[in-house]
Amino acid sequence: MLSGSKVGLRARHEDDIPILRTELYDDVVNASRSESRPWQPITPGSKDPRLVVDDTQQGRVQFSVVELDGGTLIGTAVLWGIDDHNRTAHIGLGLLPSCRGKGYGTDVVAVLCHYGFVVRGLQRLQIETLADNTAMLRSAERNGFVREGTLRSSVWVMGEFLDEALLGLLAHEWKRKKTA
Repeated sequence: MLSGSKVGLRARHEDDIPILRTELYDDVVNASRSESRPWQPITPGSKDPRLVVDDTQQGRVQFSVVELDGGTLIGTAVLWGIDDHNRTAHIGLGLLPSCRGKGYGTDVVAVLCHYGFVVRGLQRLQIETLADNTAMLRSAERNGFVREGTLRSSVWVMGEFLDEALLGLLAHEWKRKKTA
């Protein structure tokens, strides 16, 4: 397990799946804001790649996020679009509604940076998020990410086009925090 100051990133367990499906993916608005495709329900027992991890899949590493104090599941995190040649990847995360606003997001981003830069030896990490997602923007910026641009009206969410913010962080800009 990779540990930050508040959270741990570990492998997905079978008993995580119903919680993540119910708390994150059955929420139409939340799922629509975090996915790049239209929302549709996930059938219990399906092998949907958002829930069931395929360890053989290249270019994507998924984690379950747990509180260090007690091991309670609080969300999901992913390094995706991993490009070993250019040494780049994208960061994504989703916290259960009851776990938002407690500083977990900032810690998850820090641990994903540690994984990307230290464990994987990447050169660049990138985040794309809705321009009005202040929690993710704050978590990214607290970890040194820089806003590199805005993709105007580029994301269709619940009947309207929204702007997307693009943030990046290079390995030499990252300030290593105490993670293991």
